[in-house]
Parts: sequence; C-alpha cells; structure tokens
Amino acid sequence: MKLSQFRFDLPLNLIAQNPVKKREDARMMVVHRATGQIENRHFRDIMDYFDDKDVFVVNNTKVFPARMYGRKEKTGARIEVFLLRELNKQNRLWDVIVDPARKIRVGNKLYFGDADELVAEVIDNTTSRGRTIRFLFDGSEDEFKAVLTGLGETPLPKLIRRKPDEEDRIRYQTVYAKHEGAVAAPTAGLHFSIELIKRLEIKGIRFAEVTLHTGLGTFRPIEVEDLSKHKMDAEFYRIDEAACRVVNKAKTTGHRICSIGTTTMRALETSFTADKLLKPSEGWTNIFIHPPYNFSISDALVTNLHLPKTSLLIMTCAFAGYDLAMEAYKKAIKDKYRFYSYGDSMLIL
Repeated sequence: MKLSQFRFDLPLNLIAQNPVKKREDARMMVVHRATGQIENRHFRDIMDYFDDKDVFVVNNTKVFPARMYGRKEKTGARIEVFLLRELNKQNRLWDVIVDPARKIRVGNKLYFGDADELVAEVIDNTTSRGRTIRFLFDGSEDEFKAVLTGLGETPLPKLIRRKPDEEDRIRYQTVYAKHEGAVAAPTAGLHFSIELIKRLEIKGIRFAEVTLHTGLGTFRPIEVEDLSKHKMDAEFYRIDEAACRVVNKAKTTGHRICSIGTTTMRALETSFTADKLLKPSEGWTNIFIHPPYNFSISDALVTNLHLPKTSLLIMTCAFAGYDLAMEAYKKAIKDKYRFYSYGDSMLIL
C-alpha cells in the first residue's frame, strides 16, 4: 500500500491538550471486525468485552524526563536537548537531539540549571539534529540520575502546545510503569487506573507484561510513498518467561489475547514460534507492521487515535482492515473524539 492512502483531514482542535480527569473516563470506540459494527463507549466499559481467563498484554516501560534545556557556552543561546538513550553508563555518554542544531558543533559545551548543576560536552555529530554528548559529573550514578530527573521535563509531544507541569509527570505515565527507558508514553495504557485493573482482575482477566522502550522513531514522519521501503528506528524490547506462560496458556486453551497498544503489539510480533506461541527474548526490534499482515499473537487491540500518515495509524489499519479502520476514523472525527497521546481510545475486536 501507499502512504497517501493513510491521509485524512484532522481538525487541530481534536488533538487533546490535556488528559481527562479520570483515566478510565476517556471515550472508547469499539470496532468489530467480524460485523463492521462501530460502537461509542467509554474506556471503563472495556470489561464488558472480555471474559474470565482472557489476557491483556501491557507495555511496562517507564518514561523518563527526557527534554532538557541548556545554555551554550560563551553565547548563552538556549538549546533544547532531547535525551534519546544512554550509550555508555560509565562515561555518561548519551545519544540526543538538539534544537537548534545548526548552533551546536563538536567541542561545544552546554550548561544546565540556574547554577550550572550539570555540564555536557558535544563529542560527535550523528545526524543533522543528532549529537553524542558526554555529561561531566563527578558524583555517583544515583546522584547523576537525580540531577537529570530534576532538570528534565516530561517529554510531551510538541503538538501538545503547553509547558508540562507536575501533573504530567504522573499522567504521562501508565500506572504499571516499571522499567525506565522510554521517551514517549505507551499511550493506550494511559487509560487504565489501578481501580479498573482490579475490577478486571476480579472478573478473571489476567495481565502479562512486556517491555518496549518507545523512542522517537515511532513518531518519525514516513518519507517514502512505498511503505515497503520505510525503515523503523530500532527500539529495545524484552519478553520474559512469565509473560510467555500467561499468554501461551490462554492461547492453547482458547482464550483471547488483547494487546494494549501498538508498542506492545510490535514486541509480540517480534518474538513468536512457528506454532504462533510467544517466546522469551530481548534485543532490538525495527519491525514495521503495515497491510497486508498476518498477526500471530493478539486477537484484539487497544490503541489511541493517531495522526494521519503515521506508522501507528498504518498498524491500526493492518489489524482492523484498511476500509473499516478508515471508516472508524471518519466517525471519530464526526463524533469529535479526542486524538493523540492524551486522547481517546479505540478497541478493535
């Protein structure tokens, strides 16, 4: 398929700027692949669609405060530094994106905090905006991470046009987040509250956890018309034995597997056996799921409402079917669903 087939007109006022007051009160569009029926519900109603011994697979990655602002030595120019990933813990080397990039060259130093609590030196150019930097800090690893956390901001996407606040440190994080490493939240999971999870567990629904550290590559614009030529940036994932036992028991006994989010789906579709059972593994995945695609693990998908021509929308269309998914998106716009990271949800059955 072609990228242009995934274009639609999205009114900017439908991009959610704040989360709903209670996580599970977000709206939920339910899309039935077998019948083509589309329902308008709320996320708290998700338990109506699943039974005892069905399994929800969630991504337990944790977002770290990846956006920092520094000052360039001598000129004092304000530079945004977006932390992507740690390359070397001992030498405190990080892969970052800087903005404006034209001002930042190898050898430049950046100063962070009102009292210059942290200094970094640029040691390599990696892409037009990418740099490798070394943080110059003499304290322990725990002290270094505490300084980074204190200076960093919650990395809300730029289309959320406001400065992040303390509430975002909680709300731009799932309630089951455990393993720090993501620079963007696995947004489908933001709709779960602790109370809703308990109600689901009382009904007999089981949870399995995988990890995929969401990077900016998930949101990088696709620049080729032929989707088969698009290359995803690699992201680290881990699937352990415990998750495999829960998922495979459900699959072999005829119960359903619901993937909570496209990041979870990418992890699951990276690691399965010839018998289409989940297998433990960890590493880096750059899988790009686009129509046509035969899914191996999941029977259902929870996802947010995505922007046009994105890999997230394309995966949604691969799972729901192109025509039905695009019909659902037309209805979502007509019914004024809230889109993007803090927006509403879609359940595809």
